[in-house]
Amino acid sequence: MPWSHPAARMREYVMALHAIWSSWNDDVPLRFRGQFYRHTLMTPFFNPGPNEYGPPKIFVAAVGEQMTEVAAEVADGIFLHPFTTERYLREVTIPALERGFAKSGRDRSNFQISYSGMVVCGDSDRDRMASSMAYRKQLAFYGSTPAYKGVLELHGWHDLQPELNSLSRRGEWDQMTELISDDVLDAFCVVGTEEEIAAKVNSRFGDVVDRFSIYAIDTVDEELSLRIALQLKSE
Repeated sequence: MPWSHPAARMREYVMALHAIWSSWNDDVPLRFRGQFYRHTLMTPFFNPGPNEYGPPKIFVAAVGEQMTEVAAEVADGIFLHPFTTERYLREVTIPALERGFAKSGRDRSNFQISYSGMVVCGDSDRDRMASSMAYRKQLAFYGSTPAYKGVLELHGWHDLQPELNSLSRRGEWDQMTELISDDVLDAFCVVGTEEEIAAKVNSRFGDVVDRFSIYAIDTVDEELSLRIALQLKSE
């Protein structure tokens, strides 16, 4: 991985944080010298001393394979982007995490996967339609981003990202939303009634995700989300 790559910078940033926290918690001299960051002075004025709860956990947000590898190599967990699918998680993200674990000699047991997933739900047909439309708009926006095209390409939607990007440059947001088909919506969102959502979330992600939350947008009913969260907790 070229040293100029953002993932390389992220790796070193996390390592620098660990070095600083070690100087606080373990009284280790601060001697971090990297390509991008250099920390060699820790004065008593800046040293709060050991944290009774230990050093904070570091989570890295990632979509691409290189940043995902870095998360597994040096961090304590990963925040999956809402613009992901079960297939992308299993076929791209998990293998990338495993490569990162192999580099660091760590294993999955000391790492957490957190996912804020999109849930299309509502108490009525009208509410579910509004929820569906809101998430189609969100997916169209995310899908227009070049960095996320790999998720779409995995599913064979190679032309969708360039189309969405072109429309976004012209400000044609309604036309972008129309390109999000039911197949795309179903791939990215857990769609169902309140009684179905928890089981569907567990079926898709229960064996790979440690923490699941509902990705919030303006149309999300907070009370409904709470009821679903309680169902997930009891599953």
